[in-house]
Amino acid sequence: MSSSFVAVIGGGPAGLMAAETLVAAGMRVDVYDAMPSVGRKFLLAGRGGLNLTHSEPDAMFKSRYGSTAPQVSSWLDHFDAAALRRWADELGAETFVGSSGRVFPKEMKAAPLLRAWLQRLRARGITLHARHIWRGWTEDGALRFDSPQGPVSRNADAVVLAMGGGSWARLGSDGAWQRLLKEKGVSVSPLLPANCGFVAEWSSYFADRFAGQPLKSIAMAPQGESTMRLGECMVTSDGLEGGLVYAWSANLRTTLLAKGEATAFVDLLPGRDLAQVSVQVTWPRGSRSWSSHLNGRLGLNGVKAALLRECLPKSVFDNPQVLAESIKRLPIRLRGMRPLDEAISTAGGVHFDNLDENLMLRGLPGVFCAGEMLDWEAPTGGYLLTASFASGRAAGEGVRRWLAV
Repeated sequence: MSSSFVAVIGGGPAGLMAAETLVAAGMRVDVYDAMPSVGRKFLLAGRGGLNLTHSEPDAMFKSRYGSTAPQVSSWLDHFDAAALRRWADELGAETFVGSSGRVFPKEMKAAPLLRAWLQRLRARGITLHARHIWRGWTEDGALRFDSPQGPVSRNADAVVLAMGGGSWARLGSDGAWQRLLKEKGVSVSPLLPANCGFVAEWSSYFADRFAGQPLKSIAMAPQGESTMRLGECMVTSDGLEGGLVYAWSANLRTTLLAKGEATAFVDLLPGRDLAQVSVQVTWPRGSRSWSSHLNGRLGLNGVKAALLRECLPKSVFDNPQVLAESIKRLPIRLRGMRPLDEAISTAGGVHFDNLDENLMLRGLPGVFCAGEMLDWEAPTGGYLLTASFASGRAAGEGVRRWLAV
């Protein structure tokens, strides 16, 4: 076994994968986590069924990371979705592909997978230190922690920082590391909500009647995007949440921050083209109300019909052709985002310019970063978890190369 000792700070998927990679190379590894137990956000992600990764083709998979696809792709080249599935299978968490292409463990839960993983890590000699809050470095370069036994310090040959972003602070990812790295000259982009809800400022009538109701079988695209995505989301008391909104969250957030508001266009009937909708809307309605007419001709009722009324001026209902066009492209004005702490994940973090090809901080030799601490983001669907695991593997391999183990 190598005499090198590595400290991993953060016990989420990225940190634990870095630890596993390091111990497999023969190094001594300790994992430090601020919470009473590791993997808390990972467990929360699996509460409704752990979406571990996605089965789509490699090129499409990598495109999901937007402007940071080149950096994330370099991690995935060595540990991709297929490798993650094999890794889960080795732990006894056999996976399957759902109807949407998403990949889940057959047990659908994160807890059995995490238990098996921790058992294997401990068997390989990794030591886990709970309730250890990282406080930076001592004057002589040792790591500083607050622990249940009081302040402690530890010297390490290398350090992997994998403390997450800034969402769900109660589970450990509070972003406190930003100050510590900035003090060392590391540039950090502000942490922002990703995969988050947006505020639409509904009327009290609409919010009271329809908050909590799903908008199913719709398509959506932000202003400026020509291709709509199919999916669903949910009306909240002050806006929209859910997978289809999360898929566009980076685009919507950028526009909101630049202009103070953003517009999402929703196709309420993606299964019918505009010509078909126009025929039905312009069909003589006689004495029937618009609600009865749209329900009878198009099956448009409930929350979808109410959303039309909520988002369109009354004058549109005097022009059937414009109404038909609005059904296919309903503008929803978004005025804000839900708070960072409520987001599924975060954007922002350590700039890639600070890092070398091993994910080591150029200004802090021997200090490596992984996971959501880095300045990338991904939509839901297994992409976030896959890249987090892969970044941990990449950081671990980077430490191994740097220490020449």
